[in-house]
Amino acid sequence: MKLDSETVERLVEQITKEVLILLREEENRTLADGNNGDCVDCDGQCTTQCQDKVQQVVDAGASRLTSTLGNVSMGTALAKMIDHTLLKADAAQDQIAQLCYEASKYGFAAVCVNPSYVKLCSQLLRGTPVHVCTVVGFPLGATPPEVKAYETQQAIDDGATEIDMVINIGALKSKDYALVERDIATVARSSHAGGALLKVIIEAALLTDEEKVIACQLSKVAGADYVKTSTGFGPGGATARDVALMRQVVGPEMGIKAAGGIKTFQDAQAMVAAGATRIGASAGVKILQEAA
Repeated sequence: MKLDSETVERLVEQITKEVLILLREEENRTLADGNNGDCVDCDGQCTTQCQDKVQQVVDAGASRLTSTLGNVSMGTALAKMIDHTLLKADAAQDQIAQLCYEASKYGFAAVCVNPSYVKLCSQLLRGTPVHVCTVVGFPLGATPPEVKAYETQQAIDDGATEIDMVINIGALKSKDYALVERDIATVARSSHAGGALLKVIIEAALLTDEEKVIACQLSKVAGADYVKTSTGFGPGGATARDVALMRQVVGPEMGIKAAGGIKTFQDAQAMVAAGATRIGASAGVKILQEAA
C-alpha cells in the first residue's frame, strides 16, 4: 500500500511521541531501581547462566537463538547470527576468498562485501548455507532511489540474497519523510522481487533519538526486513542503547542488525541481549574463538 506524504508524516509523529515517552519511562524506572541496566545476577554472563533472561531476548524477536539454550553451544548459535564482513576499499580477491572460507567453516549467516565482489562470493559459496550480502548507496546514502534500485537489481543478478542499504540521511534531517520512505520502499520492492532480504542502515551515530525512531518507523512502513545501526564508516558504531531503542520501535517482527565496532564476544552478547538478531562484524572469527 502506497502512503501519501501527509499520512506518513502524521504516522511518524504519532509513533515517535509514543516511543520516546516509553523510552523515558524505562530510563526513569532503571534509575529508580538504582542500577544502570547491567545484569547483577550473573556478572553479565546471561547467555550461559540466566536462561530466563535469554528467553526474554527470544520473546523479543531473536529468532536465530535456539529453544534448547541450555544444550547448545552459544558460539554455534551466535555464528548463525553473524554477517562476516569485509567492506574496506582495498580488499583484495584473496582476502574475499578467505572471508568466504571462514564463513563456510564457522557457519556464519552471511558474508557482507562490496557489490563488485558479489559474483565471486556467490561462486565460492555455492552449495553452502551462507548467504551473500552486499551494500547499496554505501556508505553515504546520498544517491537517488532509482540508482539504489539499479544497484540492488545488479547485485541480485550477481547472486546477492541480502541487501544492506543506507538511508538518505540528509533527507531525514531535512524532515523530508516522504523521500526517505520512497527511498526505502523503492529498494524494498527491488529486493523482494528478486527474493532478497532488505536491511536498512540508519547510521545512528549521526541521528538524534527522535530521528532514530523516525528512521526505524519509516523502514517498517516501507517494507524493510531489518533495520541496521551503522555502516561502520560513520563517526560511531553500534551501541546496546540504540539497539534497544530500535527494538522498541519496530517490535518483535522485524530483524535488527547491530554493526560497527563489535569486536569481542562480550560486545556481541550485549547486542543480542539488547534485541539484535544479526551482528555485522569483521572480527567474527575472533568473537567465536572467545565464545569457545
